[in-house]
Amino acid sequence: MRIGLISDTHGLMRDEALRALEGSELIIHAGDLGKPAILDTLRAIAPVVAVRGNIDKGDWADALPETAVAQAGTSALFVLHDVHQLELDPAAAGFQAVISGHSHLPGHRWREGVLYLNPGSAGPRRFSLPITLARIDLKSTPWTIQFVDLISGAVLEQAP
Repeated sequence: MRIGLISDTHGLMRDEALRALEGSELIIHAGDLGKPAILDTLRAIAPVVAVRGNIDKGDWADALPETAVAQAGTSALFVLHDVHQLELDPAAAGFQAVISGHSHLPGHRWREGVLYLNPGSAGPRRFSLPITLARIDLKSTPWTIQFVDLISGAVLEQAP
């Protein structure tokens, strides 16, 4: 299963992001969508699991959960906007991954057998941080993780 991970669009859905998400069987948006049309655009590609970020306001945003669980095959992924607000032990709770956004900084690490992944920001540039999203291929063991620079189209990092 191929999962597209995106966060911090802040109301901007780039064509480059849509191209990078093509072929996803599931898309996870880790908050700070900025406007509800982002969800509609992503749903045209694949089913979407999305959480509310700190800039998401109004009735449309109130309908979004602060946390969500995405089931991808046999893997359970915990989704929230700010990883610093994580209030559970994901390994003890049976999660294989924690997906978050907020920092605009792409990266991943493994801790106690759980993948912690932030796809970075796909919206307007913040400081000198890259504009990215991530993809996970769950078919491989270990999972294949790619970070895609949306400006150059380059894969910044590919890691197991």
